[in-house]
Amino acid sequence: MNLDVLLAEREINRQLVGFARAMDERDWKSLDEITTDDIISSFGLGEIEGRSAMVDFIRHFLDGCGTTQHIIGNVLIDIDGDTATSNSYVSDMHVGKDENENLSFRTLGNYYDEWKRINGVWLMSRREKDSRATIGSIEALGVKPKSKD
Repeated sequence: MNLDVLLAEREINRQLVGFARAMDERDWKSLDEITTDDIISSFGLGEIEGRSAMVDFIRHFLDGCGTTQHIIGNVLIDIDGDTATSNSYVSDMHVGKDENENLSFRTLGNYYDEWKRINGVWLMSRREKDSRATIGSIEALGVKPKSKD
């Protein structure tokens, strides 16, 4: 492994953490510096095209809840020139607010991401979340569960 690969891995890892912190801090503008305009994402409810649509999707859930914390771990990054892939664990906690303040919702899963180096900066071009488990009530996010009719 050479120094360029190590530096690329470090930069991508920082971007992964930056994405998680942006969600927790509700700093949507910072995603401009982490993702491509045309990012493709999937969080388990279908494919989303474009950064703006992705942010709207995330906000639909996070704007309805209180404090959140997204923890990234066990990160594996593979570099191939100016492209890369990463696979990381995600554990996220969501605490309800207002009438849902006593509720919480957690997920355990993986992020599968693709990256492009554009003008010397590693940007996420694709994100897929594979939620492997949920704990608690989705109502903590201000979302009503779908009826089982």
